[in-house]
Amino acid sequence: MIGKKNIAFGFLYLVLTAALGPYMVANVFPGVEKSTAAKQAPLGRLQDIQTNQYEENMEKVPADTLAKANTDGILALNNVFNASAQLNSPRSVHAHGNLESVLNVIAGLVLCFIAIGRVYKQIISGLFILGALLHSGMLYLANFGQAWAYKLLVFGPWLLLLAFLSLGIAAAIGFKGEIVQD
Repeated sequence: MIGKKNIAFGFLYLVLTAALGPYMVANVFPGVEKSTAAKQAPLGRLQDIQTNQYEENMEKVPADTLAKANTDGILALNNVFNASAQLNSPRSVHAHGNLESVLNVIAGLVLCFIAIGRVYKQIISGLFILGALLHSGMLYLANFGQAWAYKLLVFGPWLLLLAFLSLGIAAAIGFKGEIVQD
């Protein structure tokens, strides 16, 4: 059964991606909390100035002071935005890894029901595994500081698309509706 390795890979990869997802989010989330808390003071000051008709300590706020307060507020909001963007990256990687794990399980099951040549089934099986590793696997490595992984990342989605196309053609040609012996 050639699809067996995809099923095994899929479940093992799912365990890995499911475990790494919360770990990655836990390491990024404190930065979001810190920047969110830090924005309160500059934005609170701006709100007070605006509420008090652009007065502070019973005096009109000079333009340069208002400009500096505005800059502080904008930079504080930008820090929150940047920290939040970092939080979205691990979530995306986690979701892709989980999806590609399940896709490997499904592809493995489908391969068990297709009667085509062993070599073609091996190629399709390998495309699914390699596609997952070169897509979400490289995304994980890149999120852990391995910038070189971005260079290989571009191949993963294309391999997965080729794997789906190949599996679709194989199913159209040789789907039997029962488990076949390879």
